[in-house]
Amino acid sequence: MIARSIWQKEEYDPVNWNFGDILDGIDAGFPADAPAVIHGETVVPWNEFARRSNNLARALRARGMAEGDKVGFYMRNRPAYMEALAACFKARAVHVNVNYRYLDDELVYILENSDASVVVFSEEFADRVAQIRHKAEGVKVWLQVGGEAPEWAESYEALINEGDGEPLKIDRSDDDLLFIYTGGTTGMPKGVMWRAEDLWGALGAGGNAPANAGEKPASPEQHVANVVGAGSVARQITACPLMHGTGLLTAIGTLSGGGCIVLLEGNGFDAEEFWSVAESSRANSAVIVGDAFAKPMLNALDAHPERWALPEMKVMISSGVMFSRDVKELLIGHLPDLMLADMFGSSEAVGFGSSVTSKASGTKTAKFMIGEDCKVFTEDHTEVEPGSGERGFIARRGPIPLGYYKDSEKTAKTFPTIAGVRYSIPGDWCIVEADGTLTLLGRGSACINTAGEKVYPEEVEEALKTHASVEDALVVGVPDEKWGTAVTAVVEPAPGSVADEEALREHVRGLLAGYKVPKRVIDTEKMFRAPNGKADYKGARAHALSALGMQEEPA
Repeated sequence: MIARSIWQKEEYDPVNWNFGDILDGIDAGFPADAPAVIHGETVVPWNEFARRSNNLARALRARGMAEGDKVGFYMRNRPAYMEALAACFKARAVHVNVNYRYLDDELVYILENSDASVVVFSEEFADRVAQIRHKAEGVKVWLQVGGEAPEWAESYEALINEGDGEPLKIDRSDDDLLFIYTGGTTGMPKGVMWRAEDLWGALGAGGNAPANAGEKPASPEQHVANVVGAGSVARQITACPLMHGTGLLTAIGTLSGGGCIVLLEGNGFDAEEFWSVAESSRANSAVIVGDAFAKPMLNALDAHPERWALPEMKVMISSGVMFSRDVKELLIGHLPDLMLADMFGSSEAVGFGSSVTSKASGTKTAKFMIGEDCKVFTEDHTEVEPGSGERGFIARRGPIPLGYYKDSEKTAKTFPTIAGVRYSIPGDWCIVEADGTLTLLGRGSACINTAGEKVYPEEVEEALKTHASVEDALVVGVPDEKWGTAVTAVVEPAPGSVADEEALREHVRGLLAGYKVPKRVIDTEKMFRAPNGKADYKGARAHALSALGMQEEPA
């Protein structure tokens, strides 16, 4: 058993923070008709959200689910995701995200590795679940959302209407868990274990909830009283998938602050749908993942500058993928009151830093910085001296996860104790400038070693994306007799443009050192990205190898 992490500062008294108690308190005091979730024409008010999630929690416990049992979530963004998540918090069950793009073996791996005993899945995935359910022997309850459930599953809608909707009235703990499975760039997905108290602290300890006006409440009771007193304030469009950390964690923060989660209906991101939903729902904030979302959003505004009235949209949060300065400035040109916040974090740690851009700041993007809880260490855990030019890994202490589920070796590597302090070091390289600001270089596992020089893909990608002909870009390494590994760019041309290889190489040469210039530039109609906008380097590399007439070398 991994020891719980103690992170509270001296002035912050430890209390029993858990999301089940917080939601129970909001349920009891909130206006019945205040919206909790909006999804197209479906609006789930807080009283219905409370009834449905309480009933589901009771029904699962009645079917033998015990405290700490794992629940797999196999669905796209929809109200059932948030209802089932609330039910897990209330029943002291453990959320397990399941990537809906996984195929049979990957699904079985996640369910077996997580020890899932319950799986909530959408009707659209029923055929795949039917194929693999006999292999997932630990799953005792299959719960189908939508449609007529097969004989081996139960109906989600039936369970949420089974009971009187009353709260469970059970004792909960700040040790209650939530899992986020993260694939990273190498190896099989790993289950990051978040204690409720640590997750609450990582999400700002209540300070980010509008009702608390930037102050951290001293107790759950104070937080609930503030939220109930303020009423429903925040309406957040979660544009990225809830199955990934960016969407999930920001949604948890908004919901536990009494806000409303607004979800898009399309299976893929549609910028015109986003702006239409923002207008109709009167959303005042949104969560996206960098340029993969922001560029289509900007293109839609450019094409239809008068189409949407968006006076409520004030805050846009991005995490997980680079959010280029030019795109930020152009978005603010359309929405002058918009504040854009880049959040630097991962499934293994939240709160490495933030960078805010607005019209008031002259659209000058603040940089991420080292600080009391954020440091940079070399591979041998020596702290990097600002201005030294030495590369290191960014590290976060404080409210961080317990580690990876059933993987003590990787836990020890990612969550080391340095000079008596426990850190999370997910693997992001950076340089610490003399003033303490950070120049981010990307994940170490994606680093390209070309003739002995290290090239970090994100740095080259950002240089490429400053060219007008480039809509999106990923940079990979491919085998090369001369260089060992050749820096190779995969580029999605901007609408109406073509990828001119020599022009793009010269463009990068004018911005970066010569060894970072791509040796080849390969075009693609659609960039290789996951639904959350994160880079699919494996797919991009396979495309580059195929275009170059090469094959992947056997491991």
